[in-house]
Amino acid sequence: MPTNTCDVIVMGGGPAGVSAAIQAARHGAHTLLIEKQAQLGGTTTIGGINGIQTFFAYGTQVIAGIGWELICRSAAVLGQPPPDGSRFGENNGITVTSVDRAVYTAVVDQAVIEAGVDLSLHTMLGRIEQDEDDTWRLTLCGKHGLYDVRGRVVIDCTGDCNAITLAGLSVCRRSERQPATLVMALTGYDAESLDMPTIQQAFDEAVAAGTLKRSDVGWHGGDVRPLLKGYGGNCVHVIADEAADSGGRTATELEARRLMLRLIRFFRTQPGLENLTVSWFAPECGVRETVTINGRATITGDDYATGRLWPDAVCYSFYAIDVHTEGGLDYRPLPRGVIPTIPLGALVPEDGHRILAAGRGISGDRLAFSAYRVQASCMATGQAAGAAAALAVEREIEPAEVPIEDLRELLRRHGAIVPSQLNSEQARHT
Repeated sequence: MPTNTCDVIVMGGGPAGVSAAIQAARHGAHTLLIEKQAQLGGTTTIGGINGIQTFFAYGTQVIAGIGWELICRSAAVLGQPPPDGSRFGENNGITVTSVDRAVYTAVVDQAVIEAGVDLSLHTMLGRIEQDEDDTWRLTLCGKHGLYDVRGRVVIDCTGDCNAITLAGLSVCRRSERQPATLVMALTGYDAESLDMPTIQQAFDEAVAAGTLKRSDVGWHGGDVRPLLKGYGGNCVHVIADEAADSGGRTATELEARRLMLRLIRFFRTQPGLENLTVSWFAPECGVRETVTINGRATITGDDYATGRLWPDAVCYSFYAIDVHTEGGLDYRPLPRGVIPTIPLGALVPEDGHRILAAGRGISGDRLAFSAYRVQASCMATGQAAGAAAALAVEREIEPAEVPIEDLRELLRRHGAIVPSQLNSEQARHT
C-alpha cells in the first residue's frame, strides 16, 4: 500500500499517465500512480493500439521525451534500431510507430519503478476532496478495501476526467460522441482468394434485414474489404452511449462483444470464410471520446489546423482532424508545414486548484480533440503535466503559475521537444 501523503498523484496509467508519473518522480516529487487495470500502457496495451501516432511530421520528429524513450527502450530489447520517421503518408505526413505490446508493457513497468514511482494496479478512485490547505484527499478502492491517500497536486490522466468530475469541477460533455472500436485479429482464411462482391452483397442484405449494422465493419461506408483484407485490426465502429463512467463503459464493452459475435456468425456463412476465427481481441474496447475539462485555454479546430503558437505552449501535436461518426469519417489532413502546439492552459481546469488534466481529457473543441487525442500527443501532454506538477510542489505554487520557460527547460532536460526548439522556419520546410 502506498504511503499516506504524496507530492503528486497521477490517476490513470495510459500514455499520458505513465509519462506524467515518470517525469514528476524524476524531478524528485514523491509520486503515486493509480491504474484500474492489471498493466500499464492503456490504449497501447489494454486497448491493442500498438501502432502509435505520431512522433513525426513529414519525417521531422516533433514529439520526443519520456514516451519516445520508452518506445526506443522497447525496440532495443528486441535488438531493433530506434524507429524513425522516414516512412510517412504522402498525403498526411503521419508516421505509425509500432511497438511490441508485451515488451512495451514490461519496459514501462521497469521505467516507472526505476523512477521511484509508487504504483498501485487494480485500484479505482472512489472520492476526491480538497482540504482547507488545498491538499487533495483521495479515497481509493483496492482489492483489500478502501483507504485514503493525500496529494499536493493531482493529475487526471483517466481519459474520462473521472478525478476532475468527482472533484466537482466543470467538464464538457458533448451531445454527440465518436464511436469506439474493439481491436481484433481475424484468421482462418486467405483474403486474396475471397469473392468480395458476393460477401459484400450478403453483408448489404444482412444490414437491410437488421441482423448487422453498416458501422459493424467500420468507417468505410459499409465496405467489408478493409476489415477482411487487414485481417481485422483497428476497424470496427462500436456505437454506444456515454462511456465515461462504469455504467456507460459496461454498455460499450457489451456492445463491442455483441458486434464481434455478429461478425463471426455472419462471416462464417460466407464462401472462403467458413473457418474464420478471432485469434485475439483487446481486453478493453477503445473509447475515442467522452469528457474533456473546461480549461483556462480551449484549443479550437482553427487553432489546431493553422498551427497556432500559444504563448504558453508546452509541446507539439501532429495528426489529422479525424472525427469518427456512425456514418463514416470526417478526415482532414493538416496543411504541409503546419505543426500545432498545446498550451499549458488547456491542461488546467478553469475552476480548479493544484489539479491538472493530461491526455485526451485536455480542453479543446470537437475538431481539435479529434486530432490531439492520439497517443504520442497524450504522452507529450502527460510529460508536461508531470513537469508542471513537480515544479509547483517544489516552489509551493499553482501549476499554472510555473514560469513557462522554467517548465520548458525541465522538459528539455528530459528529452522533450518544446515549441522553441522547432522554429517556424523548420516547420515551413517540413
